[in-house]
Amino acid sequence: MKRLWMSSALVLALTASACAENNASDAEADSADVASAAAESIDATEAAGETQLAALIQDDAGSMAVAEETPDYDFPDDVWRAVEQDRLLYIETDHGMIVVELAPEFAPLHVERMTTLANERFYDFLVWHRVIDGFVAQGGGSRTNPSHSTDMDRVPGEFTMRRDPNEIVIFETQDRVINPRSNPSIARAGFWNGFPAGTQAAALASITADGMVESWLLHCEGAASMARTSNPDSAGSQFYITRGDAEHLNAQYTVWGRVRAGQDAFNAIAVGTAGQDPGFTPDTIRSMRAGSDPDFRGQVTVEVIDTNSQAFADWLMAQGEGGEAPDVCAVDIPVRITE
Repeated sequence: MKRLWMSSALVLALTASACAENNASDAEADSADVASAAAESIDATEAAGETQLAALIQDDAGSMAVAEETPDYDFPDDVWRAVEQDRLLYIETDHGMIVVELAPEFAPLHVERMTTLANERFYDFLVWHRVIDGFVAQGGGSRTNPSHSTDMDRVPGEFTMRRDPNEIVIFETQDRVINPRSNPSIARAGFWNGFPAGTQAAALASITADGMVESWLLHCEGAASMARTSNPDSAGSQFYITRGDAEHLNAQYTVWGRVRAGQDAFNAIAVGTAGQDPGFTPDTIRSMRAGSDPDFRGQVTVEVIDTNSQAFADWLMAQGEGGEAPDVCAVDIPVRITE
């Protein structure tokens, strides 16, 4: 059976540790660093949503669909990009499957860490321990110890990358602030392989010493990124996916992927913070598998629109107003899934 989806960014959240009136967050200590109270965390200044209590569902995980059906798109067949299975991560939740496309060109070390831990079954039966509606949901902590983390070496930040604009082509559509809090400089923004991205203008390559420019993936809704301590080079195993736009995290926390399917499953994840909200029962990460795992049988075919194609450019302009393309984070990249 064929099912088609448009990627609308999936939602997960992370509640703040109670230390500031504006809900600024300090996540609990990483299990390897409890004594020093270092924490894999993310800045959580967004208001926490109303806590939802949800009992864990223990039925057969294999019975879940990936996402709801949506209408097909009127694009030629030759403008769809098929995603290889080794670039897909399947996250099974209590409510269904979430499919994330990986971006090793931008975050090779983080992609390697996530796929390694998935292959080791590290995430199986851990929980979404910190979920803030409208912001992010953080996973990878256990039910009894939300600070649970791998004892592997820490992963250094990959907040920006240096790219040859002739090899990694970003379809630039607008000027955009890099980060409204930490870096108010203006850069370009657009799309790389269906990922919202920020970049220095490609024209700068002609004047840089090595002919390259800096680029980074954006924290638009549906971005999959890595939590860390206050040390920017300290990612372990806890991760989060954004429910809304979180531009104040851009070029500060490493985005390593983007949700391509599973909107309903994402929306249904219970909101709250383990160990902080009375009565909160966190939802479970039933499993996480790389699409290339030979023992995994739930693969689907994921196709993403070629965002460098003329067909996409024409479609994008039709979504905007007054001859202007919409903001990159307001664009639902067309995706189709075949089971």
